[in-house]
Amino acid sequence: MTTRRRQTTTALAAVLIAATAGCRAQGPSAAAPSGPGGQPAASAPSAAPGFTLVASGDVLPHGTIIERAKTYAGGNGYDFRPMFAAVEPVVAGADLAICHMDTVYGADGDYTGYPNFSSPPQVAEGLAATGYDACSTASNHALDDGAAGIQRTLDTLDRAGVRHAGSARTADEANGVTMLRAGAAKVAHLAYTNGTNGFPLPQEQPWAVNLIDPDRIVADARAARAAGADVVVVSLHWGTEWQDVPDEQQVRLSTQLTASKTNGRPDVDLILGTHAHVPQAYEKVNGTWVVYGLGDQIADGTVDQQGVQDPRANESTIGRFTFAPPAHRGGRWEVTKAEFLPQAFDLGAGRVVNLNAALDQGASVGVVRDWIRGVVLSRGAAQDGLLMGK
Repeated sequence: MTTRRRQTTTALAAVLIAATAGCRAQGPSAAAPSGPGGQPAASAPSAAPGFTLVASGDVLPHGTIIERAKTYAGGNGYDFRPMFAAVEPVVAGADLAICHMDTVYGADGDYTGYPNFSSPPQVAEGLAATGYDACSTASNHALDDGAAGIQRTLDTLDRAGVRHAGSARTADEANGVTMLRAGAAKVAHLAYTNGTNGFPLPQEQPWAVNLIDPDRIVADARAARAAGADVVVVSLHWGTEWQDVPDEQQVRLSTQLTASKTNGRPDVDLILGTHAHVPQAYEKVNGTWVVYGLGDQIADGTVDQQGVQDPRANESTIGRFTFAPPAHRGGRWEVTKAEFLPQAFDLGAGRVVNLNAALDQGASVGVVRDWIRGVVLSRGAAQDGLLMGK
């Protein structure tokens, strides 16, 4: 990373505060649940409307983020809603919005940041108020507080009306399918992680967190399709931390999953990656869009493995994909428009910033935005039609 980029990124906090206010927009409700046990449904006819799906990266409340939420609440609990205000129009304006909840929730004021996270349950309220319909919960921090942490987290998300995939309280839940409604389409959301920081799965609950296993992911995708899913979205917590280039596992697994087909129809329709803490490329692999890494949406300023503060940890993207119904029954819902929206977390203001909406706030905004764009397009996604959205 160049010295110039470090300087301009540091300056970002000073010039973006005014841009974080953002207007609040009311979007359509998108997460009407559909049970996993229903009969297989025929794909929607060509006359059915399409839908838009947005997805964002890791929500990772470090200790300073928790304190900021306390300040926003005026000392009476925690309020995370202001952190997301600038991207609420994008999130709430989509038919389906998916986030990644990287941590588990604590109880009774016992909240901690790194290394073993225990976040205030009010995070879920902030996600719901922003317009998120579902979160992936499979991560390397999913077992930071054992099975009790998973129980509290999923209970809290349920109360907030935010669906979830990737961790489970019961075997039946682990074996089920998180089915979401997006317009006329049923969307299955599956989620997996490449590890749990050395914490073993609970002996009596080996199904508590979904671990990455290519054969299982394909089997789950096919089961979701049999349960009526028109679109199958897979969230993967993978990759090498602080590396903006996808690693060998990411490339190999994305190729394997996107090549899998049943009766000529791909089993997976979209892959969303998290965990690396920095933005990574988007790429169309075997005709399917793969986001290798969305980056951290909410996180404190952090240091990399060399102990150097890395501003990339506060840079990320929102992916936005427009799906159109198949031209014939049994066909695939195709992505007709693929976009990325560059964003950053302004440490000074304690808010997410839509960088394209903040370009009038100074040259440093454009420098950071353009760096993110370079990473996102580094594997040729522009040639496949990926656009930078607003």
